[in-house]
Parts: sequence; structure tokens; C-alpha cells
Amino acid sequence: MPVISTPSPDLSSILADWYHSEARDLPWRRKAFHARFGAWGTLVSEFMLQQTPVTRVIPRLEAWLERWPTPTAMSSATPAEVVQQWANLGYPRRALWLHRAAIEITARHGGDVPRNVEALLALSGIGDYTARAVAAFAFGDRHPVVDTNTRRVMARALEGRSQPGPASRRDLVTMKALLPDADDESAVFNAAMMELGATVCTSRAPKCERCPIAAQCAWLSSGRPDTGDDRRKQARYEGSDRQARGAVLKALRESDAGAVPLDAVIHDWTDLAQRDRAIDSLIADGLAEASEQMLRLPR
Repeated sequence: MPVISTPSPDLSSILADWYHSEARDLPWRRKAFHARFGAWGTLVSEFMLQQTPVTRVIPRLEAWLERWPTPTAMSSATPAEVVQQWANLGYPRRALWLHRAAIEITARHGGDVPRNVEALLALSGIGDYTARAVAAFAFGDRHPVVDTNTRRVMARALEGRSQPGPASRRDLVTMKALLPDADDESAVFNAAMMELGATVCTSRAPKCERCPIAAQCAWLSSGRPDTGDDRRKQARYEGSDRQARGAVLKALRESDAGAVPLDAVIHDWTDLAQRDRAIDSLIADGLAEASEQMLRLPR
């Protein structure tokens, strides 16, 4: 049975105190960052942080926002410029989605990132997590924000499981029931749960001795049992089609004109069939274009 099944003032207070004293100093958490880039800065950071470590995001985020400090500024960029700027962050389709979202924000909302979750969900590349993260962290509205780290904390503290199951709408319902009533407190609670999962309640080596809610954790109180992990496993990057796609894009980004003769694209790749699949998939995703025996970044 869950240990924490309803909103607890004590839980909220404990996590808030811990967060204010222990949370990492990240750019998107600073007042100066919000004063300069507003909700757009939050939106860009959330796009970049999807499946990418914080340490790789920070320098790219700052460079990105220096170049395109508003959605309107970015809307006039070309897809090639966007993919080039994305560099090695991985999952480069996110760059194109962010570009499309900037165009949509400019056209539909006068260049201002919308506050309404439904309006955010209508933008390219934005799902449940990103929409609610922008509404909560940029605008301070009361919405449940659930990422992988939050789900792990809930699975352990509430259900006594070592790892969360596959993501579902139930996660949002559970998190919403835990949120404090006040908007500002709920935003801190969301951030604290994410930070706890990222830095203390980690997947492989949780630091339970440092956990502020250890006394309320069902998993810890039951002896930290291994209850299995039924989440879908990601395939290895080394030797994968993803690695080949990354190599092709790297070659295009590093070429003087953003274009390379098709027969010269990573010509020394060991598996040429894999290379060809990578090229075809990049073209299908809009991340590359082929014409006149040349492969180039999208225009």
C-alpha cells in the first residue's frame, strides 16, 4: 500500500526545504535567466533536456539563446541553421520540432509562448511533460510535471517498487494528488521531486542515506527489494543505426557548404548498408536532402 496517498503539508515542506538548500544551480532555475529569456528559455531548455544529460545541455542552451533569444528570432532561421546549431545534442529531430514550434508561436501567439497547456500541446514536438513543465516552471501554474526521475521517486516512495513501470496517464493523476494547493508551492514540489530522482533517488545507486523522505519511503522500509524492471530497454548506441545517423549529420555539419557528395558521405563506414539506411532515414525525417548526387542539410 502507498505510504503517501494524499497531499501532505509535511512532505511538501520537507521537500521544499531540501530543494532550496541542496538543488543544483542550473541556468534555467535562475531569476536572471527568466528575466532575460522568459518562457521561451524554459521551453528551449525542456526540448534540449529530453534524453540528454544536463552537462551537455548547458553550453548548447546558452549559445542557442544568444543566437535566438525569442521564438520570433528563431522562426526566421533555416532548418539547416537549426540542425547545425543543435550540433551533437542527439535526437536531432528535436531541433526541427523546436524550429516549427517557434514558427507556430510567432504565427499563432504573436511571438509569446502560450501559458495554456492545451495551446502548448498544439505546438510541434510538445507532449504532456513539456507542456506542463512550461506552464509550471515558466508561469508558476499548478500542474503535475512528471519525468522519469519523478516516476522513480513515486514508484519507490508510494508503491515500494525498485523501478517504475511504463509511463501512463496514471502518473499524472498520482502526482496531481500530491501537489500542494498553492501554485508557487506546487512548482517547487514538482522541481524537488525531479531533483530528488536525478541526484539522490537514482536508478542504479540510490543514496537513501541522503534522502529527505527516507522515513516515508515504502521501498526503503521494505528492505529495498528488487522488484524487476519491465520498462523497454534502449538499444546500444555503439554500432547502431543511431550512431550511423549521427556520423552522417556530423559530416554534413562539418562540411563547408553543409553538403557532401553522396558517395563520399562517411565512405569509410564499415557497414555500407547501415550507412545507406541512415541517409534514407535522415531524408525521411527532414534532417537532410538529396539532389544532384549531393547530400545536404535541409533548406
